[in-house]
Amino acid sequence: MVKEELLIEEQEERQLGSVKVPLCVGSREGPVLCRGSGEGLLEEEEGGKWNVEEEKKRRKCKNVIEEIAEKLKSEVVEEVVKIEAAKDIRKLVRKSSSSGKTRSRFAAAGVIPPLVHMLHPSSSSSSSSSSSLLARESALLALLNLASRNERNKIRIVASGAIPPLVELLKFQHDNLKELATAAILTLSAAATNKPTIAASGVGPLLVQILSSGTVQGRVDSVTALHNLSTSKEDPKLVLDARSVFPLMNLLKDCKKYSKFAEKTTALLEILSNSEEGRDAITNAEGGILTLVETVEDGSLVSTEHAVGALLSLCQSSRDKYRELILKEGAIPGLLRLTAEGTPQAQERARALLDLLRDSPAENRFSSSTLERIVYDFAAQVDGTDKAAETAKRLLQDMVHRSMELSMSHLQLRASSCTPSKVQSV
Repeated sequence: MVKEELLIEEQEERQLGSVKVPLCVGSREGPVLCRGSGEGLLEEEEGGKWNVEEEKKRRKCKNVIEEIAEKLKSEVVEEVVKIEAAKDIRKLVRKSSSSGKTRSRFAAAGVIPPLVHMLHPSSSSSSSSSSSLLARESALLALLNLASRNERNKIRIVASGAIPPLVELLKFQHDNLKELATAAILTLSAAATNKPTIAASGVGPLLVQILSSGTVQGRVDSVTALHNLSTSKEDPKLVLDARSVFPLMNLLKDCKKYSKFAEKTTALLEILSNSEEGRDAITNAEGGILTLVETVEDGSLVSTEHAVGALLSLCQSSRDKYRELILKEGAIPGLLRLTAEGTPQAQERARALLDLLRDSPAENRFSSSTLERIVYDFAAQVDGTDKAAETAKRLLQDMVHRSMELSMSHLQLRASSCTPSKVQSV
């Protein structure tokens, strides 16, 4: 009886005179769709009205995306129309309040394959004609916007065959297109799935050329792209060779040693130091070893780790050949500081390099680890085991500071005693 009364009351609550309020059905996870209204009224679970204007905008955006996709996929539409459609993609993605969803909707509508096709020169015009250049530029910008912060779209673009035309654009004598193509390679190489395809495409030497002759932005993007490709599971030799040492060293000289850019540059130089050709190039580069030593002194935790790694590779390959070259650039103070302040790997590398730089023969060499153990034992006797680690660290830092002062005094004395044989006129 009670159940029947409740059902009657529930039915009466859904009636206003002779007008029936539509019965709503739905789930707890989203808006509740109401049936029987004739206008598709939407209500939220809490009872508030769904924003009809937002729904209209969503549907309008969907229709616009479908129209753009149809223009791009059509075989009878003129090139100028496709160019405008590609430009519209960029505008919509940039202006969208939910750009991630917009990127996915464009991809689902099938715009990526025709945009990749636009990267090729048009059959109806020469590759250097203004319309062909504009078509490529518009397609590149649209693809860059679709790939940004969207892993799936990155993979779709490469799977659609974008790499060969991008490689051709890197050879093109057009700075803007070359810069955009470099940015595209950088963006697409961020997806691990794409790296083998890109690395095997022959893009490496072209990116190295941009290190020397590209625009400022092109050089920055080229370093990052090379870093993405060289630090993957693929063989670094596919994209990196000794010819890149000179431009990389020049870029490292001019940048702030603690910057993210310096971290990527030193990572590449460390990779190159693992080959004989790379080591020779580092040595022959003007101020090459000095630049690495300066990075050890002034770099971030990451760049110092890579820089000392490169120096260690040199010295391990031939102590007799590289020891004096490294010592001559005043590496000791920075290495001593790194044993106390660097990352664990940087500390280990700095100790190993210091051992190699000492005068004493290998069998009598006093290792850095032995020194640390002696200092720790001494600290434990003075302050007890509880404070031994802290005391030992402070003692080592004092020793490093004193050693740096002595090294600087020695360098200044040596510099004052040397008379330049030739003064360069300015």
